[in-house]
Amino acid sequence: MDAAHTPRKAAVVDSQAMEGRSGLSWFGRVMRASRPDDAAIKDDRTNIALPDFCSLASVFTLVVVAELVVVIDALAPDARMDWRGFSTATVFVVWLALLASLLLCRLTPLLVRWPRAVAWPLAWCALVALVAAASAVIAWLDRALATQLTPASGVRFIIGNTVLAALLGAALLRYFYVLAAWRARLAAVARAQFDALQARIRPHFLYNSMNTVAALVRVDPDAAERTVEDLSELFRASLGASDKPSTLGAELALIDRYLAIEQLRLGERLKVQRELADLPADLEMPALLLQPLVENAVYHGIQPRREGGTLRIAGHRVGGGIEIEISNPLPDTASAPRSGHGLDNVRRRIAFHFGQRGSVQARNEGGEFRVSVRLPAEPPP
Repeated sequence: MDAAHTPRKAAVVDSQAMEGRSGLSWFGRVMRASRPDDAAIKDDRTNIALPDFCSLASVFTLVVVAELVVVIDALAPDARMDWRGFSTATVFVVWLALLASLLLCRLTPLLVRWPRAVAWPLAWCALVALVAAASAVIAWLDRALATQLTPASGVRFIIGNTVLAALLGAALLRYFYVLAAWRARLAAVARAQFDALQARIRPHFLYNSMNTVAALVRVDPDAAERTVEDLSELFRASLGASDKPSTLGAELALIDRYLAIEQLRLGERLKVQRELADLPADLEMPALLLQPLVENAVYHGIQPRREGGTLRIAGHRVGGGIEIEISNPLPDTASAPRSGHGLDNVRRRIAFHFGQRGSVQARNEGGEFRVSVRLPAEPPP
């Protein structure tokens, strides 16, 4: 029992402090202020009634699609659009896309009160009505300024924009619906895997830990008490973590508790080498992300070897995030350890929370089995 058992305080990051990491644009602040409560949009990543129209990803999608329409119109064979017309059309459609995003964001608390079969058509009608109203205003201003549009061409301008908005709006809302359904299914799978991980406390680890406590009660009561505290913390984290995010400092403290219990059982056979001084303790990450990898390293790499071995946990900053490597010697009985469910679970959870920004790589190198975990410095979106 070394520094892992000195002050037993886990690092906790105030979630509100994370809000000030990066500045928001004016429009971003407006969208944030207009954003309904999470309970209102039912976005718990397992039961999504509507997508998050207030997110910057949704705004970006609407702006890009609107600008693509202008580009396609400008590249048409019979197009007569000069740079001035292209610029004017770009300003119009971007302004319209931002208005549509703000409208859908503000309507979300009302739309979620309706069934999906009603909420999505209402959102579509709101988009079409907005484009029709905005086109009518632009046509009226153009006629008032006596620039280009005649009454007949103004009507065609309004009808054309409204029909185009109806078609594109239906396609975009269908895209948002499919994307929301895919994310809901992915969240359900990730949740099921996380629940399985929480319930996956190996019986042999519990039995061995209790036997260790029983053996220490008479010869070293203090060590027995610390072991019981470590074991209770492991159970608390495993059974009560839920979907709340954790921090790197808390995860490493949990790993230290687990290794302290295993070190009492394995004795000198288990040697631990840590190189983690450069890592940010307040880095936000999913709970129980590293624990299965360390457990696999002990169970498949150290325990089967008669002479034991060294478990090395090293980490450093790389690019815009961190990289943590967990390595253990290969067992004597096989050329490669069995990574099992733990590694696959960690890989899927990282893919769900971080996408392409995070990764897990496992390899045999120099007589060791090494698992490298890369995580971004920013918290999951």
